[in-house]
Amino acid sequence: MSKQPQLYLASQSPRRLQLLQQLGLEVEIFNADIDETPNADELPADYVRRMAQEKNHAARQQLEKRANFVPHLPILSADTSVVCDGEILGKPQDEAQAVQMLSLLSGKTHQVLTAVCVSLPNQIHSLVQTSQVTFSPLTKQDILAYIATGEPMDKAGAYGIQGLGGLFISRIDGSFSGVMGLPVFETAQLLRQVGISLFASSEKCDE
Repeated sequence: MSKQPQLYLASQSPRRLQLLQQLGLEVEIFNADIDETPNADELPADYVRRMAQEKNHAARQQLEKRANFVPHLPILSADTSVVCDGEILGKPQDEAQAVQMLSLLSGKTHQVLTAVCVSLPNQIHSLVQTSQVTFSPLTKQDILAYIATGEPMDKAGAYGIQGLGGLFISRIDGSFSGVMGLPVFETAQLLRQVGISLFASSEKCDE
C-alpha cells in the first residue's frame, strides 16, 4: 500500500526528488513546461526566482484540473542557473556548446543560483540561494573525455557536481545540495512555513 504524498514536486529532476526523499518526504511528481527564455536585461537572481514561481503556478493550474488533486498539499518547484562572468549558462544544446561552457568555467569561480518556491492555494513563498563554485583548470582532453560520458548534456552549465563533474571542483562556498538543484536547509525553512515538519515526517516513516 503506497503512502499518501505530503507535497507535489513540480520538477522532473531525479536529483531534487532524491533530496526530498532523503528528508523522509513522500512526494508526487508533476511537471509543467514553461517558456524558460530570460527577459532582456533580467538579472540572474530575478530570472531563477521567476522561473521557479512560473513553474509552480503552471503546475497548480494543471493539477487543479485533475480529479485526484489534493488542494491542501503544497507544491514545490525550483530552478537552477549557472552564471559565469554575468552570463547565464543553461543546458548545452550539443557537444560543441558543452565544450564552450566548460572552457568558460575552467580555472574560474562561478555562481550557482537555485530558487525554491513553495505554494498553497492562498500563499506562496520563495527564495534564492547562491553558491560560489571554483573550477580547477581543465585541459581540452579533460573536457572532451567528460563530454564523452554524456553526463554534461542535461545539466545547467554542462556539469553535475554529484557525478564526475565533481572532480573538477576545487572549492565550494555555499550549499552542495543547492548546486545539485535543491538547497536542503533553505527548502526546509520554506516547508516549515506551509506546515511540514521534517523531523515529524522522519518519525512517521520510522513507525
